[in-house]
Amino acid sequence: MAVIIGYLLYGAPVFDMVYSRVFALVTNYLLLAVPLFIFMGGMLERSGIAGKMYDALYLWLGGLRGGLAIVTVLLGTILAATVGVIAASITMLALVALPAMIRRGYDKGMAAGAIVAGGCLGILIPPSIMLVIYGPMATISVGKLFMAAFFPGFLLSALYMTYIATRCFIQPELAPAIPPQERAVPLAQKTIKLLTALAPTAILVMAVLGVIFLGIAPPTAAAATGAFVATLLAIAYRQFNLKVLIETAQQTLRLTSMILLIGSCAFAFVGVFLSAGCGKVVEGIILAAPGGIWGSFFIVMFIVFILGFFLDWIGILFIIVPIISPLALALGFNPLWFAMMICVNLQTSFMTPPFAPGIFFLRGTADPKLGVTMSEIIRGIWPFVFLVLIALLLMVAFPQIILWLPAKMIK
Repeated sequence: MAVIIGYLLYGAPVFDMVYSRVFALVTNYLLLAVPLFIFMGGMLERSGIAGKMYDALYLWLGGLRGGLAIVTVLLGTILAATVGVIAASITMLALVALPAMIRRGYDKGMAAGAIVAGGCLGILIPPSIMLVIYGPMATISVGKLFMAAFFPGFLLSALYMTYIATRCFIQPELAPAIPPQERAVPLAQKTIKLLTALAPTAILVMAVLGVIFLGIAPPTAAAATGAFVATLLAIAYRQFNLKVLIETAQQTLRLTSMILLIGSCAFAFVGVFLSAGCGKVVEGIILAAPGGIWGSFFIVMFIVFILGFFLDWIGILFIIVPIISPLALALGFNPLWFAMMICVNLQTSFMTPPFAPGIFFLRGTADPKLGVTMSEIIRGIWPFVFLVLIALLLMVAFPQIILWLPAKMIK
């Protein structure tokens, strides 16, 4: 439709404009990190590391009311620093954590909400595909975006776990504590099991994010290092074979193709939209909003929030970022802070129906024998959506949650 309207406005030159924009997108060097991070996450998903970490954390926290749900969010936080895509995170959590919680009498809504909320952190906490895509479009360093996303991601994780612990303390029937006999393991053995489970993850995090923070390598090179290390871990855990390699490569090809296809179409649309002067119209409307710069900021955040109900995050990014990025400077906001607020806001897009890919990933992965229904998943999701909104308010009040760590990066 955009190309048709562009042809009516400009004639044949619109095809050259669309071609140049699409070509610039698919040949962008920074976006080479997208398939590399997807490959890394896919290989890690098949390595069996998630199950070992869950078993280790279960021994430490299973005795708390809601302990398994807290472990699920904590595991999702750890996986987020190694996976980068929510499909892999939610799939792993659904396979590992959901049966354990349901068998022990957990409320299905609470269990489902913890899995989806914890799994969705994978698109925010680095290495994140979302940030790799956002950076080039907004001309912001991907490395700085990575560092800026850590504390917001950890803040969300802390809010999720605090909510679970508080609600389960008030309503213990939602998530009973695990009997002591199931956790009767000597302290030394528990400690060794935890350390051996977390060590591979720490190696992978340092291989990717450590080299970025220390200024050793840019995100694209770090992504290649991460893909290589994830493959070595799969080999070390004796999970690597030709079938795993082919499945991971096919998953990488499918997801990368989908991202670039959606991005190309959205990029073409935005090119016509902006060249027709519509961007100036939108900018003028937002800047003229009552309430000054915070009124304009609220409108932008509200638009992104509502779009999350109906559109995929990839489409939202490619459409909205080129339009609203100039507004950050016009409104006097730090572009890095502004970008991270958008990315945190988009966390809700994975949990808000009718689109809500996080809900469908869990529904599609959950064993039908567990009897988890769509209505139970949706019921369990909404408290976590509100927690994202609370986190946004905290980052408005305390912007250093976002800005402190990027300022410490080694140039």
